Amino acid sequence: MHRGSSFCSSTTSSMAKRRASNSENSNNVGKIKKRPPLTNLTNHIASRNSSSTLVPCVTKVSKAKKEPLPCTTSSAISSNKLPSLTNVKSTTTIFPKATPLPQRVEDPPTVTTVSISSMDISPTKSDEISVSMDGSMSSCHSFKSPEIEYLDNTDVSTVDSIERKTFTNLNISDTTEPTGNKCSRDILVELEKEEKIINVDNNYKDPQLCATFACDIYKHLRATEVKKRPSTDFMEKIQKDMNPSMRAILIDWLVEVAEEYRLVPDTLYLTVNYVDRYLSGNVMNRQRLQLLGVASMMIASKYEEICAPMVEEFCYITDNTYFKEEVLEMESAVLNFLKFEMTAPTIKCFLRRFIRAAQGATEAPSLQLECLTNYIAELSLLEYNMLCYAPSLIAASAIFLAKFILFPSMKPWNSTLQHYTLYHPSDLCDCVMDLHRLCCGSPNSNLPAIREKYNQHKYKYVAKKHCPPSIPPEFFQN
Repeated sequence: MHRGSSFCSSTTSSMAKRRASNSENSNNVGKIKKRPPLTNLTNHIASRNSSSTLVPCVTKVSKAKKEPLPCTTSSAISSNKLPSLTNVKSTTTIFPKATPLPQRVEDPPTVTTVSISSMDISPTKSDEISVSMDGSMSSCHSFKSPEIEYLDNTDVSTVDSIERKTFTNLNISDTTEPTGNKCSRDILVELEKEEKIINVDNNYKDPQLCATFACDIYKHLRATEVKKRPSTDFMEKIQKDMNPSMRAILIDWLVEVAEEYRLVPDTLYLTVNYVDRYLSGNVMNRQRLQLLGVASMMIASKYEEICAPMVEEFCYITDNTYFKEEVLEMESAVLNFLKFEMTAPTIKCFLRRFIRAAQGATEAPSLQLECLTNYIAELSLLEYNMLCYAPSLIAASAIFLAKFILFPSMKPWNSTLQHYTLYHPSDLCDCVMDLHRLCCGSPNSNLPAIREKYNQHKYKYVAKKHCPPSIPPEFFQN
């Protein structure tokens, strides 16, 4: 039964904000490239030996405050066909169509006001006149600045004094390195060639790099990834109403949702982790698989995003197939089953460090290497059989394969990567081969979201990179 939409006032205002940019920036309409709508997933899947057909889509109009939401009709999706999947029963509901989101346009720039005051007096004693960035004058009688002493950038001695005091308090040094900052291993096999290990934890001025205790962080992640991994055989032992193909369809759709809402990559990886961990201990009906996906993405968004999408927006992206109360009920079920243990080491966590180790001492990091590695890692999310590999192993293997694709004649692994990943080339052989098979798959796959994503200019078109048909066996020798 097709359910009607039930939007609260907050949802309408949120949707109106996303659509308002189209009317406010009508002059720029010709310059903005429209995103294609999300892939319309069929409600009817044929059996293994028959071709799939599309069920006619019912025209749906959602009520809003000012303007109606875009209507999707059956004629709009008549050209999209979903090939039949193996081991899927006939006339089975998987996912409803996904409603396209309104086009986003960047907010107009705001005008910043800068107060004029002399350098030797406090702001409260200065003239109560301000000048805006566009040159217009305005009064600021109602604005009272705190008693803050402003420093001139030319006062080098004062700035140096503050920097030295900050570095001292934060235990930051630009010359000396604290002892024990490098990762240590019980037995580090020396390579035949005397290669120097490059220290990637030598930037102590950037607090976000946590150079002083980065190794302790990743040692903890390596120990924790074993505890937060899903079961590797839940499809065979737990789930009776779904198969790996349905899981792949769900993840492919979640990739498109993450792109539409511009979510950070960590949100996508955590979402897949929550879905797999929940399916590892709970029998799930295939009609509620998409509900599990949106609830898991909502949890991951609350954990990772600065401004997470609202629950009504997740209902909207599923064409209101589920009520708000159903999404919140599923969210509660997932949180309780996972015991609110939302922190989980994902492939993306290890990729950040491994990419730095792969870049080495190069002053200009290779964006192609980074994008290609992320592309290979996201392809692994679709494959159920990749769950048998630890996230750190998949991250290291993605680095190995990306370097091989970009530089086929060079040996991908070196002592620096071995030191920071704690993996030998022989440890990566099986995982690299599986990733290589995914990369060499047909570009006209039934799950095109990731390939289309990385065919964009901002990702350097890495999905179009030619993947050599075979990897020399000597590259896996220690």
